[in-house]
Amino acid sequence: MKSYTAGIDLHSNNLTLAVVDESGKRINCRKLNCDLSLVLQALDAFKNELRSVAVESTFNWYWLVDGLIQHGYPVVLANPAAIEQYNGIKHADDKNDAFFLAEMLRLGILPTGYIYDAQLRPVRDLLRRRMNLVHQRTALTLSLKSLHHRTVGQTLALNKIKATGNADVAELFEHPANRLIATLQKQHIEALSQSIEIIEKEALKSAKSRSYYDRLKTLPGVGVILGMTIALEVGDVSRFKTPGDFASYCRTVDSRRLSNNKQKGSNNQKCGNKYLAWAFVEGANFAKQHHENCRRWFDRKAAKCGKIVATKALACKLAKAAWHVMSTGEDYDEKRMLPHLSGTKI
Repeated sequence: MKSYTAGIDLHSNNLTLAVVDESGKRINCRKLNCDLSLVLQALDAFKNELRSVAVESTFNWYWLVDGLIQHGYPVVLANPAAIEQYNGIKHADDKNDAFFLAEMLRLGILPTGYIYDAQLRPVRDLLRRRMNLVHQRTALTLSLKSLHHRTVGQTLALNKIKATGNADVAELFEHPANRLIATLQKQHIEALSQSIEIIEKEALKSAKSRSYYDRLKTLPGVGVILGMTIALEVGDVSRFKTPGDFASYCRTVDSRRLSNNKQKGSNNQKCGNKYLAWAFVEGANFAKQHHENCRRWFDRKAAKCGKIVATKALACKLAKAAWHVMSTGEDYDEKRMLPHLSGTKI
């Protein structure tokens, strides 16, 4: 019985579907609109003998991957950042790209990405949107603070901005135009705060369903927001075989290329999850401020390497400790993260 593999080169408004057989022979290639019914129709003739379908991981892969999985197709997500075609190729187009994905999948050498659970993914993305709203709120708050400093000549404390009501903020200024913009900015700040609170409550429900959420909050520097971020961004922690693998995914490891103790360049610094990177760096900043042993370790590291490197190194330790907590189900042990306390390392 013959078997087939398929590759889909996905774009914003169309896709190219290519199918090869078990010997690598090109069987079929079609260019289709981004319509799931059209893709299912094109794959229907090969469904019983189709080993797998490779979908290019573009910004809009959710609908296609989820739809194919729901209809019983085995799907993998191709990682375009790790795929490199032969650089001597003379001609390349969507057709060749789709066949290239199918061929690599047939040979078992296709770099793949992680397909996050379709039910939790929207909640994870919702928490990501919260960060955008927080940035907007911060920008408006700083703009209001700057307006006051520019027109009055005095610094307006952030706590006072938060405590001042919408009706009272206009009294801080004399000119009607300044009163108007201050009132509008304060209204937007309050509206954003309400939206952020709603998102946090919704995300917290899903985060609490993760078995390791409560244990994550025992890590130094990790509270409710960072705990939610880590719990919802990780997905299946078993895909990381070692704490080093997880720390690398969190962008907390060095990306330099060295030869004879000389830097010869750097690898892909953006490889990994930027939201986890933010979470663990934030956690490191809180840990060095509020936890004595972390602060002592940070001070010694900073004296040798500088504060930036020391912060990243502490974030790396937190990431490894988080992996241990999530993968083993054990409680956080400070002596495992800070080896100078016991002589052991994680």
